[in-house]
Amino acid sequence: MFKALTKKETYIRYLKSLKFSLYCMTHPLDGFWDLTHEKRGTYAAANTILFITLLTRILKLRYTSFLFLTVYWEDINIFLYIASILFPLALWVVGNWGLTTLFDGKGRLGQVYMATCYGMAPYPIIQIPLMIVSNFVTIEEGQFYSVLSVISLVYCAFLIITAMGQIHDFGFGKNILFTIASLFAMLVMVFILMIFFSMISQGVAYFISIGRELMFRI
Repeated sequence: MFKALTKKETYIRYLKSLKFSLYCMTHPLDGFWDLTHEKRGTYAAANTILFITLLTRILKLRYTSFLFLTVYWEDINIFLYIASILFPLALWVVGNWGLTTLFDGKGRLGQVYMATCYGMAPYPIIQIPLMIVSNFVTIEEGQFYSVLSVISLVYCAFLIITAMGQIHDFGFGKNILFTIASLFAMLVMVFILMIFFSMISQGVAYFISIGRELMFRI
């Protein structure tokens, strides 16, 4: 009985934390403060929002009208497509947390991840109806589709930036400064990773060439 009650309470808390993303959308300052400081958010809800966002991106490829999105499926690797979303997310989370930690940022790595995922909530909420509507409008009426699609991205960016200010307890100017610095840190990490993998590939190629030379001599 105790285990069943515990699972039920956990499920109820999960639903409340998932629903809380709607409050964060309409009250970002209070919402993102309560998300971490009052522990109103959960990693389960954050993962759910991220999963729904990824699923929405994939569904857009399939169900958006060809008038607004042309997809060449033979050129698409779905795993690389998903990685192209998750990789920048990971760079953002690590970069923002690493920089803010050095300058009295109060947010932990998990909180940066959670707040970022909660900031993505408007994307599926706006994009799923747009995806459906795109099949019933003409190209002339499609201006509304394009505008709302851009709004969903701008809204998400606004929420994520606001969330970072709240969890790190930064003022507006300092938050904008560290947002720009985090983007720069992402570029630096990409550069370092490119050098790292280039060195690995060259090392592997070197040992392969040595192995082939030994086999040839033997």
